[in-house]
Amino acid sequence: MTTPPLDDSRILYLSRQEVQAACAEIDPVETMFEVFRLHASGETILPDESYLGWENAEGSRVRSLNMPAYVGGHFRSAGTKIINSNPRNPCRGIERASGLTMVFDDLTARIVCVMDAAHISSLRTASVTALAVELLRGPNLECVAVIGAGVLARAHLDLLLTHFPELTRALIFDLEEERAERLREEVAGRFGERGVSVERAPSAEAAVRRADLVVPATTTTVGYIPFGWLRPGCVAVNVSLDDLLPDVMESADLLVVDDWELVRTDPRRLLGRMYREGTLIGPDDPDPGRPCRRVDAELGDLVVGRRPGRRGPGDVVVVNPFGLAIEDVALATRVYRIAAERGMGRVLER
Repeated sequence: MTTPPLDDSRILYLSRQEVQAACAEIDPVETMFEVFRLHASGETILPDESYLGWENAEGSRVRSLNMPAYVGGHFRSAGTKIINSNPRNPCRGIERASGLTMVFDDLTARIVCVMDAAHISSLRTASVTALAVELLRGPNLECVAVIGAGVLARAHLDLLLTHFPELTRALIFDLEEERAERLREEVAGRFGERGVSVERAPSAEAAVRRADLVVPATTTTVGYIPFGWLRPGCVAVNVSLDDLLPDVMESADLLVVDDWELVRTDPRRLLGRMYREGTLIGPDDPDPGRPCRRVDAELGDLVVGRRPGRRGPGDVVVVNPFGLAIEDVALATRVYRIAAERGMGRVLER
């Protein structure tokens, strides 16, 4: 699908519903495979994200992220995602995070499309998890445990249960029992006829100990999952970045990140903190001459076959996907091209 012809007097705006309709025509896991192939091949540009945090009038810590990127290959597209978040928003009956994704014209660098970011953001996150599972799964993949019952949890269960028909059991835990039950009912209503058992777990530990695939999708900044909870052969995808304790990173048989430089430079999340403490180094960092956990690979290394993945069926594999703007830009570019071809969206005058 080619880039739409340029009309520099206008900007196309796509609502969430229109983004969802366009995404229904896209294979998001294949898109992530291509994104990581290009990333590993040096055909992407990924600047540091811009982080703005402040205390609002209620005394809550809120933040805004601006994440620009360029993706080469057949995408040949640049753009940015602005995503803002307040952890207390669910108490108001609205989503924790929301934002906009912009697509730029490759020739002029002018903004040509603005779209709601929420669906692409959750879809690309779940799709990276699915790609990681494809690359690193163990011999058994029957049960998935999702910790948290928000937007990301819903996106993961929807995609994973669709993409991996061998998943026949889903466990959900959330500190808010009513929210967990709502998600359980929703997922059971969609996948129950296919024979998927969907249960609300009594605790995070009970969910994790029974799962072949563990997906924490919470807002916590305090770790609580120890290595001892993970069963042999499982894959733990640390989506929300702080749920796993340091001993999980230290004891895992394989530790994979999406982009080491991005992970390393972030001072707030677990792996960035471990790097600053001197207990974690990157795949190509020199030997520090002391006991230290080394990140085994980036996802792109596995996609292009540059580094090995799982070595044995009983290996505990941890994937720590920080989240890359190239993922959002790639999906948004495909959404824009589909929308322009179908006549979707609202045209805005500059």
